[in-house]
Amino acid sequence: MASNKAHHATGWAAGLMAAAVISRTGGGAPHYIAGLCGFLMALAGATAPDWLEVAWWSRKRQLWITHRTLTHWGLGWVALLILSYHWLGLHLVAALSFGFAAGGLMHLLADWPNPLGVPWIFGRHSLNWWNSGRCDLLVVAAAWVAALLVSDHMWFHDLHSLQVLHSL
Repeated sequence: MASNKAHHATGWAAGLMAAAVISRTGGGAPHYIAGLCGFLMALAGATAPDWLEVAWWSRKRQLWITHRTLTHWGLGWVALLILSYHWLGLHLVAALSFGFAAGGLMHLLADWPNPLGVPWIFGRHSLNWWNSGRCDLLVVAAAWVAALLVSDHMWFHDLHSLQVLHSL
């Protein structure tokens, strides 16, 4: 499991990616509004798999479901991402759910290297690379590299990525 700070940092990266995709494909509103809404929802989605487990209706605020079960189910987050992408441009709700799903999926990717793993389809799977809280900087850096590549592709047609590759 990545730390809470890592989930927040990767959530900003997921928000950038979601905003780039939404603004390029349309979001059911002016592209800047839909992109901003998707960005904000990605920030919420980046921590959602953890806070969705908390029983907010009880005074004790205990978990109502076992950690890393239903709320961390990869297939559900991927399905939400694909379905909302399909509806982008038709309604603002699609931009909101796309951003939320992008953040949630980023959360799962940050948790995946941990030995506890993430339930992607049926069983739990782990990359088993390091223990909780270790290598958070690597996870955040990878998320931001992906965010910069996606946003460069969507907004600038790979202009900056090609310049970097050309200079190597």
